Amino acid sequence: MAILIKRPAAIKPSEITDRALYFDRRRFLRASLLSTVGLPALLARPRIASAALTVHELPPGPFSTHETMTPYQDTTTYNNFYEFGTSKGDPSRYAGAMSTNPWTVAVTGACRHPAIYHLEDFIRPYALQERIYRHRCVEAWSMVIPWIGVPLRDILRRCVPSGDARYVEFTTLYDPREMPGQRSDILQWPYLEGLRMDEAMHPLTLLAVGMYGRVLPNQNGAPLRLVVPWKYGFKSIKSIVKIRLVKNQPVTTWMRAVPQRYGFYSNVNPAVDRVPWSQRYERRIGDFFKRKTLMFNGYGPEVAHLYAGMNLAKYY
Repeated sequence: MAILIKRPAAIKPSEITDRALYFDRRRFLRASLLSTVGLPALLARPRIASAALTVHELPPGPFSTHETMTPYQDTTTYNNFYEFGTSKGDPSRYAGAMSTNPWTVAVTGACRHPAIYHLEDFIRPYALQERIYRHRCVEAWSMVIPWIGVPLRDILRRCVPSGDARYVEFTTLYDPREMPGQRSDILQWPYLEGLRMDEAMHPLTLLAVGMYGRVLPNQNGAPLRLVVPWKYGFKSIKSIVKIRLVKNQPVTTWMRAVPQRYGFYSNVNPAVDRVPWSQRYERRIGDFFKRKTLMFNGYGPEVAHLYAGMNLAKYY
């Protein structure tokens, strides 16, 4: 097959594809890829995602912010994931050794259909969505990240919770051989987190399997993590292996470790400091100046009704 390559001077303006049409085509092709090839291709976990799209090609999904996204390099090298160490660079340095294929997720507790799923079967019935969310960390830094995943409520409805299911408890993988941070006693392992059922069923709550159009990197919680954008980042538990529906409020890892500082709800609340960090201001990764922290991380219109009548300084 012969391919004609013209010199720039020989190309007529009428022959140049409009930039907007080009990106619309890319978005269409990407949507087709996710719907026809589906999660197995996304979960193939190549070392380098050769077909990954650049950040500005991602179409905003429901609930997405229009704020500038944090560069991919920053979000994958500046992480809290204590299973690999307490330094922000430890996850990207050590998480590559963690095996994520095969991966199973157990759904247990107060539900009609408990089961142990292979990850592909766990996610396959659902259409993947892209959502660009703000994230806030207790250390007064924040990011904006485009996630790929499915609403948690879709999966919970599939298992049919019983009347006793008032909370959802999540458990991270426990494997000190591949997670060197778990060899220390800095926290009690495995890592546990939880949500009230109405929080878990809120449409903002996402189970993510990817970010920036790529498979989720190990250091960001591969292959399956929770994303709850109106709460501090540590609520978004990573590398989930168990989801349990329970009647009583779970005692989460950080509640157990430092109860006077970390409560169950962990909603972003500028008026409640997390000593030694003030929560009134934050610095977006890549910015020089700080900005005021927004109540519920700016998602108040969507979630404030969940906490009507609650003392949010007491239920922190």
